[in-house]
Amino acid sequence: MDRSSEIREFLRTRRARITPEQAGLTPHAGPRRVLGLRREEVAQLAGVSVDYYIRLERGRTQGVSEAVLDAVARALRLDDTERAHLFDLAQPTTAARSRRKRPLAPQRVRPALYRTLDALGVPAVVQGRRLDVLAANRLGYALFADFASRPHRDRNFARFVFLDRAALSLYAEWDRVARDTVAGLRLYAGRHADDPQLTELIGELSLHSDTFRRLWADHDVRAHTTGTKRLHHPLVGDLTLDYVVLAAEDDPEQSLVVYTPEPASLSAEALGILASWTTSTSAAAPAPERTPNPPS
Repeated sequence: MDRSSEIREFLRTRRARITPEQAGLTPHAGPRRVLGLRREEVAQLAGVSVDYYIRLERGRTQGVSEAVLDAVARALRLDDTERAHLFDLAQPTTAARSRRKRPLAPQRVRPALYRTLDALGVPAVVQGRRLDVLAANRLGYALFADFASRPHRDRNFARFVFLDRAALSLYAEWDRVARDTVAGLRLYAGRHADDPQLTELIGELSLHSDTFRRLWADHDVRAHTTGTKRLHHPLVGDLTLDYVVLAAEDDPEQSLVVYTPEPASLSAEALGILASWTTSTSAAAPAPERTPNPPS
């Protein structure tokens, strides 16, 4: 992925969503040829020259200071996640650029995390880079899809959401899930634009999904730490589950996602039925494969 085009489109889409009135500016008389703020208005709000901001938006970030990036982030009203994404794209220091050029180390699921999965009585999934599914407990696989039986490259939530028709019926709010999925991938792309597996994934999704192409062009980013999923499971029907994302201490790009129902709710009852079904079939089924994804 080309970082110059990434930062250009990210800044362009961010300023397009803010009007001069919202930014506290008096709009110039006459028709406006752009949505939202002009580049010179962003420069004014950030306290930098117009030429400087134009160079930044064109991806010419060499030597840009953190203070300038902070000023631009404030001018565009970026939230914390968007600000971090801007810094990732701009790569303000030589040290940061050097770190990003190093090959990605393989992600390994620690034995203690596997034991944690087995001990949980609710669905749980270990998620890695690019929204890869590294592991899950039996209830986690039963809730979404049997990722363990799929080829390694297909054990990925983004591929599931956009390329598997089962996802359309599983997610009651598929449109929101699709937006969140793309926003999560965008955030990862800011940190690892040179990841060849990411490039392959984006190319595949863009080729086969019009919705993905449209959402990818929005350049939205979002970090997921907690939320709610509404599902329509083919075996047990409707489920409303809260989820929490817990980062692994030894790998910040690996997380444990745990799904829980409201106590004594219909969702808790349905999840209990699914757990019983999972237990009854586990004796006849092989244990889920516990080999991590191939080296990244």
